[in-house]
Amino acid sequence: MGRYVVQRMGYMVITLLIIVTITFFLMQLLPGTPFSNPEKLSERQLELMSAKYGLDKPLAIQYMTYIGNLIQGDLGLSFQSEGRTVISMIGDRIGPSALIGGQAVVIGVLCGFILGVISALKHNTIFDYGSVFVAVIGMSIPSFVFAALMQYYIGVQWGLLPVALWKDYSYSIMPSLALSAMVIATVARFIRSEMLEVLGQEFVTTARAKGITEFVVIIRHVLRNALIPVVTVLGPLTVSIMTGTLVIEKIFAVPGLGEQFTLSILVNDYSVILGITLFYSALFIFIVFIVDILYGILDPRISMGGGKKDAA
Repeated sequence: MGRYVVQRMGYMVITLLIIVTITFFLMQLLPGTPFSNPEKLSERQLELMSAKYGLDKPLAIQYMTYIGNLIQGDLGLSFQSEGRTVISMIGDRIGPSALIGGQAVVIGVLCGFILGVISALKHNTIFDYGSVFVAVIGMSIPSFVFAALMQYYIGVQWGLLPVALWKDYSYSIMPSLALSAMVIATVARFIRSEMLEVLGQEFVTTARAKGITEFVVIIRHVLRNALIPVVTVLGPLTVSIMTGTLVIEKIFAVPGLGEQFTLSILVNDYSVILGITLFYSALFIFIVFIVDILYGILDPRISMGGGKKDAA
């Protein structure tokens, strides 16, 4: 286990280095510069600004300088926000994004789990058909469409929740619900599919034949085995939530990390783009690592080395 963790940590560092390298050089293809603005700086002013942030040096030197600072935990200064460090900007914006994303995952997993279980246990009934319909709708309609519909009906027509901006907890509910739709649909579909497969297996029939109550059979045998494949989709779902916040935060005018990332791209704030990309990448890689650990715990047959253990 310890060897596996160390090995994975090494892979994580290499992956992050590759991501940072690709992002760093891709940013050079963006039109304009960090100092492109309507006020038209003079040639002398542009030279001074470039020298201040080291942009007058060869690209290779800029890259090596950035990597050296990164190793020391320094993500640099924002080119657009005078005197602000990238780390402080991420810290200021992470709160709303974490709340919205966290709530979306919790709502999505819980509701999807309940929907999938009901659908499997009530197979070929109106409950099953209804659950499948909800799952199809959730996977077919983009989160930004749900967001617009909720803003109009829940916010404008019914006045139940605030439409946009960020003042208190109530402002986080609609963005979280919009993001959770696809999570609900995906989890429900996987739970239903896996439970139906497990319910038809011989060990379940044997457990029932031994007189074990249906509740115990479902909880101890069916759900445990059905949850194993579901854990594997948590990584992709996390990516869906993370990318979804970029649009959702813009729609609801939430001052989160996604909005800051979009803003930074529009104004060519290279250091902030790199910093947020690194943060998102590290978060995703860490979550995938945790998912792998959970997968091994739920299914002891899976070795930490990445394959099935040989049967005794």
